[in-house]
Amino acid sequence: MQVAIVKYNAGNVQSVQFALQRLGVDAIVTSDEGALRSADKIIFPGVGHANAAMQSLRENKLDRLIQTLTQPVLGICLGLQMMCSHSEEGDTDCLGIFDTPVKRFPAGSLKVPQVGWNSIENYASVLFNGLAAHAYVYAVHSYYAQVCRNTVATSDYILPFSAALQRDNFYAVQFHPEKSGDAGELILKNFIQLT
Repeated sequence: MQVAIVKYNAGNVQSVQFALQRLGVDAIVTSDEGALRSADKIIFPGVGHANAAMQSLRENKLDRLIQTLTQPVLGICLGLQMMCSHSEEGDTDCLGIFDTPVKRFPAGSLKVPQVGWNSIENYASVLFNGLAAHAYVYAVHSYYAQVCRNTVATSDYILPFSAALQRDNFYAVQFHPEKSGDAGELILKNFIQLT
């Protein structure tokens, strides 16, 4: 089985690679269209600024490519946000795979960005098979996807938001499974085992 990690102008690729290696999976990191189309699974990670990330995707024609992939695709953190319709970060039009906007957390009693462990709730996806209720995962983000019809897990920080989204072969999580201990490892394993 071939797993490919999308290579573009956003960080966090190496920690995803290491997490997959712990599961016995050697993933390739590539922006090559042929390699991405022929992979069995695609992981679309990211840490960075939405506008710069989308610009990099467009320059490399990865925006159109990602939208047309037919194998299972997992967006992580910025990857999830790029799969939504629009981001307030840099007033950025995104890929539109999930029809929901990405907004900045409002200023309030809690610090922005959210950095640290938070529970996820209301699981409704095979990604979470075998996961204990109210599992804790690690997140770092100032922006969030609103709850919508594609929401398959929620979390709450200042307000409820989409912790995970799913539509057809596209899956995405706002948190970092590669940094989320046993819970994150199980989520990655469930993704890798999708048929």
